[in-house]
Amino acid sequence: MKKLGFIIFFDAFAMMLLGTIIVLSASSTYSEFKFDSLFRLSNSHLGKVLLGLIFMVIFSAIPYEYYKKISKQAALGVVVMLVLTLIFAPSIKGAGRWINLGVTSFQPADVAKLILIIHLAYLLEEKNDLLKDFRNGFRYLLLWVITISVLILVQPNISNGVLLLVTCLVMMYVGGAKFIHILYTSIICFLGGACAALLFSHSHSRITTFISHLSNGHDINIQVKQSILGLGSGGLLGVGIGHSMQSNLFLPEAYGDFIFAIYGEETGFIGSVLLLFCFILLFIAGLLIAKKTKDKFGQLLAFGIIFSIVIYALVNIAVSIGILPTTGLPLPFISYGGTSLIFLCISTGILINIALTNAKKDQVVLNVNTRKTSEVKL
Repeated sequence: MKKLGFIIFFDAFAMMLLGTIIVLSASSTYSEFKFDSLFRLSNSHLGKVLLGLIFMVIFSAIPYEYYKKISKQAALGVVVMLVLTLIFAPSIKGAGRWINLGVTSFQPADVAKLILIIHLAYLLEEKNDLLKDFRNGFRYLLLWVITISVLILVQPNISNGVLLLVTCLVMMYVGGAKFIHILYTSIICFLGGACAALLFSHSHSRITTFISHLSNGHDINIQVKQSILGLGSGGLLGVGIGHSMQSNLFLPEAYGDFIFAIYGEETGFIGSVLLLFCFILLFIAGLLIAKKTKDKFGQLLAFGIIFSIVIYALVNIAVSIGILPTTGLPLPFISYGGTSLIFLCISTGILINIALTNAKKDQVVLNVNTRKTSEVKL
């Protein structure tokens, strides 16, 4: 288990280091144009990376069982925070997703995602005996999931709301909920989410454009078109770090949601496959941690964290190559970061602590068994 924790740390660290290099390459032209400084955005990102690493180390040292004591209060706090976001957050590009604290601003959806995963893991352990009962068990858990997901969705933040809902439903199934309950809930939520997406102009436009692309072969949008051009230009080995053409303002805000295109252009097919391998390695290590953890809370918390990281990565990459509508989700550990990177690092730290804590438990059990064996021999 301890080895798995180290794999998680060094894998995440390697991707963050790689992301820092790619952000520098992807943002330099835009940063020079917007701020008259080549390194303005990359320096800001580097600061977030260092802060994220500090939080990762801190949370890897906090016993994960502690979160059970505060999960309900934290979840209630998140609900209040999301409501306040809807009321007071200024609209940016048609959505009110950010709370400005003066010194800094943050996106409550990033906080809500982690807190809901923690609280749901606690509830799945606490109500394990009632989980297959829809009225007395499943419905109570679903209320928390729907409440927080909908509050994120109506900001509007469709992609984050939908992926959080998917993550939670998968956690509930893994935690022992009936498949039929998950199936009916998924169908209702899919229909509700589709209707909600069509109500908001930006998501409606993205969906209709994507459908037009599938049926008529039209371009999805300028970002996806330039993203595919960039990935295609990379060839087998790429054009080299710092030599991307798409980062020269052809691909808008290339350092954010579409950074995979810059990475693929500069490192080629080989580099893209290596990055996918890093996420696969992270996923396998996370699943092994979840499988080997002794308590159900730790198992489901580890699973929820690793599943959310990987599904966000897969969706981001799928958008970059044009097989999903544009979502606005960052590529974990790689994209230019703010609160998403900070809470990603916190989540990773918690995952590492689950591995280290259970490694200590295994060692204690091993020592006890060794002592008993020695006493028997004597």
